[in-house]
Amino acid sequence: MTTLRILAVDDEPSMLAGMAKALHGFTVNMPELETTIDFALTAAIRGSDAELMIEKQAPDVLLLDHKLPVIDGLKVLRHTREYAPHMETVMVTPYASVETAIAATQEGAGSFLSKPFSAAEIRHAVRNAAKRVMVARRARELQEEKAQVRLELTRIMGHELKAPLGAVSGYLYLLRDRTLGDEISKYGSLVDRSLLRLDQMRKLIIDMLDATRLEAGQKIREIVPVDLVESARMSMDLMTHDAEERGITVALHAPDALTMHADQGEIDMMYNNLISNAVKYNRDDGRVDVTLTQDGNRITVAVADTGIGISEADVKKLFGEFVRIKNKNTRNILGSGLGLSILKRLAELYAGTVNVDSVENQGSTFTLTLTDNPLPPADDDAATEA
Repeated sequence: MTTLRILAVDDEPSMLAGMAKALHGFTVNMPELETTIDFALTAAIRGSDAELMIEKQAPDVLLLDHKLPVIDGLKVLRHTREYAPHMETVMVTPYASVETAIAATQEGAGSFLSKPFSAAEIRHAVRNAAKRVMVARRARELQEEKAQVRLELTRIMGHELKAPLGAVSGYLYLLRDRTLGDEISKYGSLVDRSLLRLDQMRKLIIDMLDATRLEAGQKIREIVPVDLVESARMSMDLMTHDAEERGITVALHAPDALTMHADQGEIDMMYNNLISNAVKYNRDDGRVDVTLTQDGNRITVAVADTGIGISEADVKKLFGEFVRIKNKNTRNILGSGLGLSILKRLAELYAGTVNVDSVENQGSTFTLTLTDNPLPPADDDAATEA
């Protein structure tokens, strides 16, 4: 339940009494925001009183009589605008002329109610004003959340890049100063470590860019038929070198072809995340099994490994942003902590889910489900509209 404050301003006590009676027990349901609105009503009979009340605590909705003695409704709006930037004003007037409407709108009125009015009419006006207040409030909250996300991304970026940049800088100083002598072969390990740290930074930057594009809804999508089996093979090929170095077998269990309508880049990101993690967090001489199945328009991708596994407590926080499970088994494994949160968001674009079953020191199975909802061809749309 959300309570909005209403200030009713009218020099006729009977009008204030009528408003109070009409709005007593009145509620507005907003399922789209998962809330129901009720109202707390206060009243003023003079414009000067209204100004003081608004300065002290601005109401959410102002029911303001246009024709007040001494200080009329327009002057009240003009005086209090800076104190109540988010207040929704309903101007109540028997003089519904174009000039009045223009002047009131310029001073911040959002809607109008003509005198005399019925109980249904005042409720209708309040209902609409309340919805505008709640939508505007939610929009501000979303903007604040986005600003906080950007701040957090910047903070994390600076923190996560500091260590690898420091390491690479240190290695370069060792090279410059010939700390290990003049024999170039002695510096091979320093170069390898530098390249590893640069790869870490590149992965972090790519993950953060993907996360911010998804957050802002600015990622350009091209929905086309995508062969999930071929995409899986390509992602597995990318991990062949890392897997072979550690004796890890990567196997695909799938039909010859399995097509769904999707964005190829998004599918590749999901596969790369799942398969690279399965190799990265596996044990030497372990195994990764990628299994694809279809049931109607529901497609399941299961990636099972024989790796280090995840504790039950860590599983609960695994898909959050910037979450990296830190223990003795993961200490030397590089990552941004963004991959699984991006995977979860991408799955949701396909009305899908991602879940994990894991046993510590035995392995994990990540299960991704996606829904194939093909878009109608452009020609069909044009024919329908015609």
